[in-house]
Amino acid sequence: MKPTADVHGEATTLDKRVTSLDDAILAMAETREFGKHTKLRRLLEALRRVLLQPGGAAAVQARAQALEEAGLFLGTDWASPEILIPALVGAGLHSGDADTVVMEATSELRMLAIARGDFTHPTFPAEDARQFLSQVLAMNVELLFTAPSEAERVQRGRTARLVRELFRHLAEEIGYDSVLDDLVDEIWRILRQRPIQVEAAQSLITRIAVYRDDPDIDLGASSGQGIDRLITSLFGTTEACREDPGIDVFRSRLEAMDTGGLQYEATGFARAMHDTGLVSPYHAELLRYLLRESDYLLAEALGLSDTGRNCLLRYSQLVHRLIEVAIHPQTAQSVYGLALLLDRGILYEPPVVPSLWRQLALELSPVARERLTTVFGAEPGPQARLVAGVLSMLGQPLGVGQGDNPTCQSARALSMWSYNDPDYLLQMVVWAARDDEVLMHFEGQPISSRDSGAGVASTLPMDLDPVSLLVVPHLDRIYAEMGRRCATRPGDPHRWVNPEFHGWWAAREFHINVDVATGNLVDLDEFLRQFHASYHPSYNGEQPLIHPQPAGVAVTDSAARYVGWHAISILRVVPDPQDVMRVYFFNPNNDSGQDWGDGVVVSTAGNGERFGEASLPFDQFASRLYIFHTDPLERGEPERVPAEDVARIIGYIERSWGNDRLPGGTLQAHEGPTAPEA
Repeated sequence: MKPTADVHGEATTLDKRVTSLDDAILAMAETREFGKHTKLRRLLEALRRVLLQPGGAAAVQARAQALEEAGLFLGTDWASPEILIPALVGAGLHSGDADTVVMEATSELRMLAIARGDFTHPTFPAEDARQFLSQVLAMNVELLFTAPSEAERVQRGRTARLVRELFRHLAEEIGYDSVLDDLVDEIWRILRQRPIQVEAAQSLITRIAVYRDDPDIDLGASSGQGIDRLITSLFGTTEACREDPGIDVFRSRLEAMDTGGLQYEATGFARAMHDTGLVSPYHAELLRYLLRESDYLLAEALGLSDTGRNCLLRYSQLVHRLIEVAIHPQTAQSVYGLALLLDRGILYEPPVVPSLWRQLALELSPVARERLTTVFGAEPGPQARLVAGVLSMLGQPLGVGQGDNPTCQSARALSMWSYNDPDYLLQMVVWAARDDEVLMHFEGQPISSRDSGAGVASTLPMDLDPVSLLVVPHLDRIYAEMGRRCATRPGDPHRWVNPEFHGWWAAREFHINVDVATGNLVDLDEFLRQFHASYHPSYNGEQPLIHPQPAGVAVTDSAARYVGWHAISILRVVPDPQDVMRVYFFNPNNDSGQDWGDGVVVSTAGNGERFGEASLPFDQFASRLYIFHTDPLERGEPERVPAEDVARIIGYIERSWGNDRLPGGTLQAHEGPTAPEA
C-alpha cells in the first residue's frame, strides 16, 4: 500500500523510506527467534523515518500484520495486545526514549489495522481493538486538538509532530464520535468515585467545551452524549450563569433577585453538585452571597439532608465562618465537602466543633504557607486553601488519593482518621501546619517527624490535596521510622506498625500468607479460613465490621501478573444487590477501577458501592489478599469454611501472583519480595 503522491514530492521520499522499511521487516522475518534482537535497531530506525513522513502512519498500518509476524513485539508486553491498558499508552508516547515512542505508535497502528479488519488477530478481536483505540484517543484528547507546546518542541523535536500525526490518523479512521463518547464515559466513571481532586476531570470538560465551540473542529452531531450535564455543572448550571457571564455579572444578577429566584438558583446548583460531584465557581459565589440571606437558602444551596440541615441550624455561626474563610470561586470544590461534612453529622461529636474553630484561627508556619502557595497559588491565601482542604477531607474521607507517590499507607491513614476519628485528623493538621512537626508514639516511645529519617517517598509529594500536601510528608517519615525500629524482628513489620500507626481500632492479631525471607506462600489454607472466620458474615456470627481495617493486597495487572504490594482498608463485607457476598474497600491510588486479571475486575459502581468504595466478590478479593488484621478474642468458625471454597481461591492465587511462590514441589519465587506496603 502506497500513499497518494502530492505536488511537493513527499511521496517520493516516503516511497524510499517505505522500501527500506520493507527490507528491514523482511530481514527480521527471515531471522530465527534467538537472533531477532540483532535486527531490531534497523527496523525501529526504519519505522521512525517512515512515521515522520506525511502518510507514514497509513504505510505502517498497511504493514501491521507483517511487522507482528516478523517479531517486532517479541518479548515485550506489546506482544499480547489483550493485556495492554489504554491509560498507559500516553506515557509511552510521551517517553523521552524515541524507541519507546516508535514501538507504542506502531502498536496503535496495529490496533487500527485489527479494528479495520485488515487482518485477524488470534487473541484480540476487532471490536476490542476499536474500543481500545477510542479510549486511548479519549484519554489523550489534547494530542488531537492542540499543537505541541514550546517545551515539547524543544525537548522532543520532530517526535512531537509524529505523535500528533499518529493521533490525527487514528481519529480519522476511528471517528471522532466514538472518541468523545468514550471520553465522557471515562469522566463519569472517575467522578462516580467522588475523588477530592477533580482538576483532571475539570480540565477535560473545559477542553471539550472549547472544542465543541470551535467551528474548525467537527466532533460529530451525536458525540459526547452526557457531556452537557458535565459542562453545565461547571459553566452554565442555572439560569443566572447559563452563558458563563463571569463572577461579577453573576453577583449583580443575584442582587436583583427575590427569594423565589434565589431558591431556584440554590436548588439548581445543589442538584448539579450532587449529580456529578463537581462544583461550579458560581456555586461558591452563591453561597457567599446567601450568608446575608437565610440559613434555609444555604441548606437548599448545599442540598442537605435532614441531618445536615439540623447541623447547619445548630452550628450556624461556625458554618458561616467556614464559608467566609474557605469558600471562594477558586476553592469551589470544597462546597461539596462542606455539604457532605454536615450530612455526616460529625459536628455532633464533641471535639469536632472546637477543633474547627481552632483550625479557623490557626497561624500557619512559614513552611506550610510556602508549600500551599507554591502548589495552589496566592489567591485565595494559604489559610483559605487549607480550611477548604479540611472541609473536603472531612466530607469525603473515601476521596483521598496518594497522587503519583508511593505513600499509600499515609493516604490510607488520613482516610481512616477522617472516616473514623475526625478530631484526631484535625490534630494532625494542626501539628503539621502550625509546628511543621508531627509527634506519634510507637510502643510507648515518641517519634517526631522532624527527627526521623527519609520516608518511603524519595521526593516531596506535590500532586496532593491541601491537607495531604502538608501532612503526608510527616506521616511518611514516621511510618518509615516505625519500620526501621522493627527491622531486626522476625517476620513482617506491619504486624507492629499498622496498629501503632493507624490507631487502637486496628486489630492486633496479624495474618500474612507470604514468608518475608523467601517470598514463598505459606499456610494458605489456614490464612483463607481465618479470613472467612473474621470477615465473612456466614462464619463470624454475622458480626459487621465496626472500624475500617488495614489490609494488604498483591496487585496484579490485566494478565494476572504480580505488580506490587499495596495498602488498602477493608470497610464492610455484605451481600450486593445480586446477593453475592462482596468485600467493599478503600483504595488510595486515585482510581480504584482496575482489571487485576483472571476475571478479577474491581468494581466502583453498580454493585452496591457507596461513593469512594471499590469492591470485589469475597473469593476474588481473598485471592489478592496477603495481609489482614483480626481481633484475637474473636475467632469465628474457620473449620466451617468449605474446602471447595478454599480450593477455588487458591486456584485464583496459583493463576496469578502466587504462581511462582508456591513451595513444596512447585516453582518458588526467584527473589524474596521487598518489604510489603500494607
